[in-house]
Amino acid sequence: MEPRISANLSNQFEWPVFFYIACLALMMKELGSNIVFISLAWVFILGRVIHSGVQILTDNVRLRGLVFTINFLAVLAMWCLLLLTL
Repeated sequence: MEPRISANLSNQFEWPVFFYIACLALMMKELGSNIVFISLAWVFILGRVIHSGVQILTDNVRLRGLVFTINFLAVLAMWCLLLLTL
């Protein structure tokens, strides 16, 4: 189980960086209170928690991929929202 925990910790410093940057940029553009943005952020956060659980506790790569896809789409939508406001 230790390699899975190590891999999960490594993953926490890869994709979420795009999330953090989008959050900061949207807050600077004063869109931080936008309900769509907040909903997408919560989808990503909950998805990361679920992704960590799946990665650490199971060997189900298909489920992990599905959860990752949901996270990816949430962050992609946040970036689209940001680009539409420029």
